[in-house]
Amino acid sequence: MKIFRNIAIAAVALFGLALSSCDDTKSYAELLNDETLYVNTFLANQRVINEIPADTVFETGTNAPYYRLDEDGTMYMQVIDAGTKGNKVKADELIYFRFTRYSLYNYKGGTLTGGVGNESDLGYSNTSFRYGNYQLQSSSQWGAGIQYPLALLPVDCEVNIVIKSQYGLTNEIAEVVPYLYHLRYFRPKI
Repeated sequence: MKIFRNIAIAAVALFGLALSSCDDTKSYAELLNDETLYVNTFLANQRVINEIPADTVFETGTNAPYYRLDEDGTMYMQVIDAGTKGNKVKADELIYFRFTRYSLYNYKGGTLTGGVGNESDLGYSNTSFRYGNYQLQSSSQWGAGIQYPLALLPVDCEVNIVIKSQYGLTNEIAEVVPYLYHLRYFRPKI
């Protein structure tokens, strides 16, 4: 009898533990909804254009609009500097970039806080990718969102880009956190 009582107590404890753990976590669908909410909260304070200009001539500057880059709304780009006309990237070209990224979960009252990256901290290692070559881990680790502006703009452009998790860093996809990146691209100096 005592064994059954101990088993019953253990089962009730495990059931209670299972119920409490369900309350502490969100489903993937709930995380995706939260991600969309945080992106929309950020974009509500911006001017947004829902398509890329047909001639890919973007408004530029810190007051330029954010352009929706895909139909699903996973990336939005503001062009700070459109770069040098004709300075297009080539397939598999080595590109260096400087960035600061901000979690949109930290966006409060129109202010971004807690930016991290190698834009102002030269102690960071060089960051680079081979354009379009996702076979290399050194390129794929950054996700497709980091490279996307170069499909539309010259190599020496400067952009802000909102990237939802599925196009962000590959080791962070499951965290479902959207980021705003400030990016500048460079060719290696020879």
